[in-house]
Amino acid sequence: MTSETNPASISPNGSKRRILVVEDEEALAIGIRDAVEHAGFEAAVAHDGNTALDVARNGGFDLIVLDLMLPGQSGLDVLKKLRADNHTVRVLVLTALADEEDIVRGFEAGADDYMKKPFSPRELLARIEAQFRRETMGEAAPQVMDLPGDIKVDLARLEVHRDGETIPLTPREGDILAYLIQHNDRVVTREDLLLDVWHYQSANVETRTVDIHIVGLRRKVEPEPSKPQLIQTVRGKGYRWYA
Repeated sequence: MTSETNPASISPNGSKRRILVVEDEEALAIGIRDAVEHAGFEAAVAHDGNTALDVARNGGFDLIVLDLMLPGQSGLDVLKKLRADNHTVRVLVLTALADEEDIVRGFEAGADDYMKKPFSPRELLARIEAQFRRETMGEAAPQVMDLPGDIKVDLARLEVHRDGETIPLTPREGDILAYLIQHNDRVVTREDLLLDVWHYQSANVETRTVDIHIVGLRRKVEPEPSKPQLIQTVRGKGYRWYA
């Protein structure tokens, strides 16, 4: 697959999208780099956390493939520092850890998606390409919204303003919020979100990705996250936006 047949590798301004591969296992890092370059992307590689943070802060990347277990500093620390700097680059976390708590920590730190090792290059590319397939779902959502509790959401800047603070939204959280708002006339199922926001080829997968992201999004936009009134759960069906 080349960039001529892969629209996901081209940014809106016509340039190639750039991907940073952060992986300390050299053979795997080279394999990922070669796969994404073959798919039409530009790629760079970092093998430790300190280098990754420096390169990510200065490199103008569109997406980071980030291993969690790194020398220097962990991938989780790198992610937290990037989000603290208000970097909104999309981040796909790689983990050999099967513990759900590690995955939850990754999402809470600002990851947009995750993959467990081992994985196939084809699956990784599908996840990467899905990150850029926003379609038109955000176009119908207002870019700036005033919410209860004196909370303001700016979807264009991926920011939430509340209690005198500016809280960054991850690109994935922005996608979810825009989708819920655009479809506020009906219940949005987990399957809808997996197919239309995550762009999985099938929703017949066992994953708590949707639920974890909804919890994180509620913490940012709900006046009382423990008593959600904006993103409400419709038992047995999914979620609905009630603003």
